[in-house]
Amino acid sequence: MFEQTFKNIDDVLWKEAGCSSELDYTEQTSWLLFLRYLDDLETERAMEAELKGATYDYLIDAPHRWSTWAAPKNADGSFDHDNAMTGDDLIAFVSDDLFPYLEGFKERASGPNTIEYKIGAIFGEIENKFRSGYSLREALDLTDSLQFRSQEEKHELSHIYEAKIKNMGNAGRNGGEYYTPRPLIRAMVEVIAPKLGETICDPACGSAGFLCESYDYLRHDTKTLSTAQLKTLQESTFYGKEKKSLAYILGIMNMILHGIDAPNIILTNTLSENLADIQEKDRFDIILANPPFGGKERKEVQQNFPVKTSETAFLFLQYFIKSLKAGGRAAVVIKNTFLSNSDNA
Repeated sequence: MFEQTFKNIDDVLWKEAGCSSELDYTEQTSWLLFLRYLDDLETERAMEAELKGATYDYLIDAPHRWSTWAAPKNADGSFDHDNAMTGDDLIAFVSDDLFPYLEGFKERASGPNTIEYKIGAIFGEIENKFRSGYSLREALDLTDSLQFRSQEEKHELSHIYEAKIKNMGNAGRNGGEYYTPRPLIRAMVEVIAPKLGETICDPACGSAGFLCESYDYLRHDTKTLSTAQLKTLQESTFYGKEKKSLAYILGIMNMILHGIDAPNIILTNTLSENLADIQEKDRFDIILANPPFGGKERKEVQQNFPVKTSETAFLFLQYFIKSLKAGGRAAVVIKNTFLSNSDNA
């Protein structure tokens, strides 16, 4: 249903001067999707509040809502061409007004696990690469046709989005930063067999494939889950950390499409944490990861670890061991020369 729409958006981006690679296409599609999702989320919450006779306080103020600037509608629901921005006016609004406004949410948020914080974090790391307001208008019109109202729609969008991430990974020299093959992830999750109530962390989460697959594994039969269990799945089961800004954005969007409204993913260099500072409250039942190997870390980062080496894979392995609870389980992708590496570790 939505696959052709994604292809049409890619066609628009292919002609856009500011976008030159598959990475650019996925990045720009991601911020459009996120704002479209946010609009549906707020509309749904407002309708629920109305049914209860309550008033809903919108996260996004009226001038910056999708329905105001991206897809204004007439009273009959048709597109309002008179009030729809395009051309240079649209580019100026998005780059100079909308993005700074959304970035400010990070400072105003009550905590890092809120949707407000995610809004600010995403738009603090991304930029509008559209140079033509006419191309952007075309992309907005296509994105507006996507719907996030039902689980079925989110499920289809998640599959298409993951296919985009896969293509981006294949196109890039460092594709592994963003994408781990789904069959491998699924096999690792099935071996670990997570249970409801356990905490799951990926300290190098990339596009959050392990967390999304774990969520699918645990919610395969939502009819048997209580409201409290669903709340636990949403808010206090899945945790991720990611160093690269684009991968962070992909991970947030990927988890949202899988059904997690405010993913617990933090933009940080995991290896900058001192292992001596990790306490019991910071540990997890399960770690699933495909950490970067072959990378190099600075001397000051190496000081955080008992075994000092510049090889990122060895540093991550120490972090995983320290971050597991007693009796915890881990499934980790490592290169086949890991144990025989000539590194001085």
